[in-house]
Amino acid sequence: MRFLAVLCVSCLLMGTQAQSFRRANAGNGRCQYSFTVDSPTEASCPSPGSSPEMEALKSRLGLLEALVARLVGGEAVSESSTGSGSHSGLQDAYNQMMGENAQLQREKQRLDRQVQDLQKRMEELRQETERLRSRPCTQQPPPRVPEIDNSFKPGSGPALSHLVSRPGNTQGDTSSLRDPTWHHSSTGYQELTAVVTEVSAPNLEGPADIPGCGDLVWVDPPEMHRKADSIAGKYGVWMQDPEAKEPYGPEMVWRIDAVGSEVRQLFGYENMDQLSRGFPTKVLLLPESVESTGATMYRGSLYYQRRLSRTLLRYDLLSESIAARRDLPHSGFHGQFPYSWGGYTDIDLAIDENGLWAIYSTNKAKGAIVLSQLDPDNLEVKGTWETKIRKTSVANAFMICGKLYTVASYTSLNTTVNYMYDTATSQGKTISVPFKNRYRYNSMVDYNPGKRKLHAWDNYYIVSYKVRLGTQQ
Repeated sequence: MRFLAVLCVSCLLMGTQAQSFRRANAGNGRCQYSFTVDSPTEASCPSPGSSPEMEALKSRLGLLEALVARLVGGEAVSESSTGSGSHSGLQDAYNQMMGENAQLQREKQRLDRQVQDLQKRMEELRQETERLRSRPCTQQPPPRVPEIDNSFKPGSGPALSHLVSRPGNTQGDTSSLRDPTWHHSSTGYQELTAVVTEVSAPNLEGPADIPGCGDLVWVDPPEMHRKADSIAGKYGVWMQDPEAKEPYGPEMVWRIDAVGSEVRQLFGYENMDQLSRGFPTKVLLLPESVESTGATMYRGSLYYQRRLSRTLLRYDLLSESIAARRDLPHSGFHGQFPYSWGGYTDIDLAIDENGLWAIYSTNKAKGAIVLSQLDPDNLEVKGTWETKIRKTSVANAFMICGKLYTVASYTSLNTTVNYMYDTATSQGKTISVPFKNRYRYNSMVDYNPGKRKLHAWDNYYIVSYKVRLGTQQ
């Protein structure tokens, strides 16, 4: 706009200068034209008065000044109006930005609350996990099932003669006394886990040994004789016959590897030295497979439980055939009432100075250990005693001088023989005789009255313990 004003002024000035020409007679018959230019310091050829041209110039200058004033005033107003609009737009943008910022702050606070809630929940779950991990696992007792046959009473062995299976039936009949409430479903291995407490054995030499019968007062540390060559020997049973018959003597050692679904091989060694060397002199194939580690040797016969049944068998070493068989009345089998380590150890046969025994349990006893003394010829039950210690709570058991002893743990290095039951008085009590599981998985413990030793099978290792008898304090 200022450029237009300057251009107009220039035009007016040029117009004014165009009217400043002069014409005069030069005296020689010619016209002389001239014009004047204003000097910055002085004026030349002033006119005596106001000419029409000057008045026109003044008028034009006035109009020019009015026009310039109007133009300058309009531009200022326009600039003021434009600045106010820009300020208003910036204010609106600022207000919108502040609103969005406030909304983002509210969203952030909401997310922070959600994160805090999740952290609190995670902490509660962590505490619950720690509480569950610290809680010990307890074994559930076997289901309480009513006994369907109440005719069996302790000491009523002769009345059960009608239960004998005929020797001619080599396969036997396990259905005669089968409890309808017990159905074994697995025929594989059975290994359980027990909650055990390690007990430090006192550093003592132990009490003196007495001849003849007495209470178990000391068990020496184990002596290792041989380690099994394969997984089949992780657990098993080994025996010596305290009343051996020809053609085998009392030094003969017998071994059965109990891992497998068809355990039928019986290995014989002339003596302990040959057992340590691993050179059997006799290998017998049993006519029916063996269940677990509960077999024993007595008076020239092998006594064992037939697999998947409660049937007891007497295998005569001389004739190499089954000489007697009988179902053990109401006994649990194949994992119903095993020792704490499992292994289908429901029926454990044992010998001592008083003869042949069966250690087992029944539904009627609710899982407590039941003892029955057996006739070694026909396996008839001669007498029965019921204890107050659960079979699944102990690692193993054995007989000495008519007394039952139980081992507390099969895995603890230092454990104890923790319970004794005397069949002569029908009384039981808690004891604490130190016992070592050197290899931490003891699956068989039996007493040999001829050697006055315990035989054991501890995690592939065949071991023995010397014992001392005396009087329990």
